[in-house]
Amino acid sequence: MADVDVLVVGAGPVGLTAAAELRRHGVNCRIVDRLAAPDPYAKAIGIVPRTLEVWETMGLAHKVLDEAVPHLGQLVYIDGKARPQVELTLPPEISYPFATLPQYTTERLLTEHLASFGTEVERSVELRSLETHPDHVEAVLAHADGRTESLRARYVVGCDGAHSLVRKEAGLTFEGDALPEQYMIGDVEVDWELPAGYSMRSVNLDENGEMDDMLVCIPMPGVRRYWLSMLRPNARAGGGEDGSATPDEAGLGTADGEGLDLGQIQAVLDRLSPEVTTASTLRWSSTFRTSHRLVDRYRSGRVFVAGDAAHIQPPIGGQGLNTGVQDAHNLAWKLALTVRGVATDDLLESYHAERHPVAREVVDRTVKHARTVRRAGAGPLNNGADTETAMLRQAQLLVAYPDSPLTQPRPALGAPEAGPVPGDHAPEAGPVPGDRAPDCRGLLSDLAGYPRRLFDLLRTPRHVLLLFAGQEHASGEGAARLEACAAEARRAAHGLLDTYLITAADVPQDARPVGLRPPRVRDAAGEFQNAYAPRAGEAILIRPDGYLSGRFPLAEPDHLTAHLRRTFA
Repeated sequence: MADVDVLVVGAGPVGLTAAAELRRHGVNCRIVDRLAAPDPYAKAIGIVPRTLEVWETMGLAHKVLDEAVPHLGQLVYIDGKARPQVELTLPPEISYPFATLPQYTTERLLTEHLASFGTEVERSVELRSLETHPDHVEAVLAHADGRTESLRARYVVGCDGAHSLVRKEAGLTFEGDALPEQYMIGDVEVDWELPAGYSMRSVNLDENGEMDDMLVCIPMPGVRRYWLSMLRPNARAGGGEDGSATPDEAGLGTADGEGLDLGQIQAVLDRLSPEVTTASTLRWSSTFRTSHRLVDRYRSGRVFVAGDAAHIQPPIGGQGLNTGVQDAHNLAWKLALTVRGVATDDLLESYHAERHPVAREVVDRTVKHARTVRRAGAGPLNNGADTETAMLRQAQLLVAYPDSPLTQPRPALGAPEAGPVPGDHAPEAGPVPGDRAPDCRGLLSDLAGYPRRLFDLLRTPRHVLLLFAGQEHASGEGAARLEACAAEARRAAHGLLDTYLITAADVPQDARPVGLRPPRVRDAAGEFQNAYAPRAGEAILIRPDGYLSGRFPLAEPDHLTAHLRRTFA
């Protein structure tokens, strides 16, 4: 018998997200970290809009918004000359912007959030070994007082960084390489008059058009406080003999590594700043090496990896931390259903199937961008895509799982002779199964005197079923069909399903189907219809992590319940 359902190893942003989500889903877990206290350094600072959406689902976004600052765009200079600036502009329906937040603040907020569920990080506790058994994993933990503990966990999640012992004990490989550049970073205040909220990139090119000097400054919370990244001259990268990252490749170095002093930082500013300025208040500095590696599998039996334990990439656009947080968000609800005994046997396999391709795309894209920057000094963020698509990708709002075993299959184009897969229902427009569920505003409910957002309905650890009703579903047979569909779906999901009836704006407010159990939400502003283009009587199933699982005609509720059995036993 196991001592705990899940052991999370590592209490950085990814491990804390995993533990908090497991606790929100009602799973008994422990989280351990070998450090006696969190690092007080602003290592990873970029927060993309999709991560803010995840934190909203968790109930954390409001605290993050109080601490973070917006990242509005980037000023670009090449050889001292201004180039067109980059605006980090997103479509108006996106609820959150790009932002920056020091990693130590992110960890503090997540730690406080985890504590609200009654779970504390166990510090100065180091994993020594793992041994997998058919029904549990035995972990040996070393405590600061010299005690050695043998803990039996049903599952282990390794969020223990690029040098992950969990990954090594699970026998997973971590293939990749290092790029040639090494960088210096500093957390300082700069007294220039550049626009607030904008980062700045300034590079000089050599006679071959390749970058030979670089300064990137990213705004952080505080008065004229910036995270500076500078090219370290005459430094070439190596690589770990065991295929892992070398010490500086693990991330952004350590405070007691090769740090900088203000004089060195000032020298870079003197060469590359677009205006005369002075640096002060050095809080932290270090060096790091750009590397890229990807685990071969996200899962080995009862052991999983997430975050830097699964992937590392050049720190461009803050993709690493954000990808890791979404790893944890994807895994937690699946582990929760499995622990409760209501999941299909292969539900946990979908974690690798969904997240490994995402990490591969992020690694490949950031490596390509890093090489473009090296050759051209200020390579485009789009890598060939149009500007809006590039921004949405950078915001991680285009992450999708079309090929997941949990996603309703799309109709096979060009193969009509095969016939439709049962339940196939290609929408005329709007998101398709596997896509992120977009937000929409202006929803009115019977008991709220203010408009609501769709994300308010999705802030739940359960699946959500949205039933779209037109005039014909306001009463009689249509209403009965809606109620029957909702009841069948709840049974198939073991009751772990919230259902809502969304009515079109032209349906009278008093035309509520008598006896219908799902609460009604009226699409008064028409944003739901614009975003989803639903057909009358359609059922849209959304997963706990905010992705569309399927879209179904209500005339075929059996297909909906059959699809739910991809997830629920």
